[in-house]
Amino acid sequence: MTKIKLQSLSGMRDILPKEQVYFKKVQKSVESISNYYSFERIDTPIMESAEVFIKGTGGATDIVEKEMYTFKTKGGELLALRPEFTAGIVRSYIEHGMFTLPQPVKLWSIGPLFRHERPQAGRYRQLHQFNFEVLGDKNPSIDGQVIQMCYDVLKDLGFKNISIEVNSIGDKECRPHFKKILTNYFRSRKSSLCSDCLRRLRENPLRILDCKEEKCQNVKAGAPQIIDHLCEQCHIHCKQLLEFLDELELPYTLNPYLVRGFDYYTKTVFEIVEKSEIGASQGSLVGGGRYDDLVKLLGGRDTPACGAAGGIDRIVNLMKEREAKNPLDIVKKQNEPKIFLAQLGQLAKRKSLKLFEEFRVAKVPVAESFSKDSLRTQLGVADKMKIKWVLIFGQKEALEDFITLRDMETGVQKEIKLDKVVKEMKSKLK
Repeated sequence: MTKIKLQSLSGMRDILPKEQVYFKKVQKSVESISNYYSFERIDTPIMESAEVFIKGTGGATDIVEKEMYTFKTKGGELLALRPEFTAGIVRSYIEHGMFTLPQPVKLWSIGPLFRHERPQAGRYRQLHQFNFEVLGDKNPSIDGQVIQMCYDVLKDLGFKNISIEVNSIGDKECRPHFKKILTNYFRSRKSSLCSDCLRRLRENPLRILDCKEEKCQNVKAGAPQIIDHLCEQCHIHCKQLLEFLDELELPYTLNPYLVRGFDYYTKTVFEIVEKSEIGASQGSLVGGGRYDDLVKLLGGRDTPACGAAGGIDRIVNLMKEREAKNPLDIVKKQNEPKIFLAQLGQLAKRKSLKLFEEFRVAKVPVAESFSKDSLRTQLGVADKMKIKWVLIFGQKEALEDFITLRDMETGVQKEIKLDKVVKEMKSKLK
């Protein structure tokens, strides 16, 4: 019988304990900034009716056509693993009558998404994102606030050379006219387009501006700019947003060829990128924009909205690269212990469990090795963890209610009364 080697699927991966510190740091930053701006967390199902995403993101988008994981139930219902957050959150907003709440409704999410794209460095089929959504407000100040929050997250995580790219892609009033102009331009240059862009030319020529194929770059660079064809309302909205960004002193550039990969966007679109030392973009870390028609498209009321999503996997990879280049720029582990509790004998082990709980209540991180009996083994564990303070709790200490503190750097030991140990260790850590 052939022995099968079990391993993770292509494009999927295990997030090992040593990586969890980075993911935790991203979540802590996102949650802190969300709370400050009065956003509330929402978790939508990982699996939805495929129609939510087909109608929401657009049937001709790459995600729906090539990347969405879909399957049929025994009853014939077509389901999908969520490829993005926004459509599911809008579905929830409608289903739970959130339009009756004080507007705008501000929501944030974090978690896994699934896309069947070609796996490559930093791109996975199970990916992780954080997400901000504001529903029920058409003011461009909301666009500015969402951009500010995304920028704040990246700055909080230590990114320095970051830049915001902004554009307006108009709305249903001015975009149809621009699409005709764009279609005529690209039709006259069909021979220079890749096969995907020839398809996009038939279905949605705006998507050609999002193409990353080298073959299409020169054609894109000469294309008409939608910023020159905006209706009055879209022009005013764009101008006011840029004024907000100026007021916030955020580093932005107007990119007239920036579009996003989903059909639901209207007016504002933006991406935040990190520039390398030579000024080249390292790729988008966060992207988003306004989607004023999506709630109505999915069966709700006419509701303006704006949102953004950040790619956690790419952010984490860059954080790890930065740490490797500069060992002094280390992501500190959350709750990293500075104290080790060693115990010998059954009575000491029993009492140690209570002492360990007292340290937890006092929010003092303590490492232990309850499964080990040998003091030498336990001291070896503490030494490997580079812990300075070791509390030794043996049979004599347990009977007489004291504990022995050893300084692992000097070897000096002292006795501390058991009821004073938590307080004394807190003062030493300060």
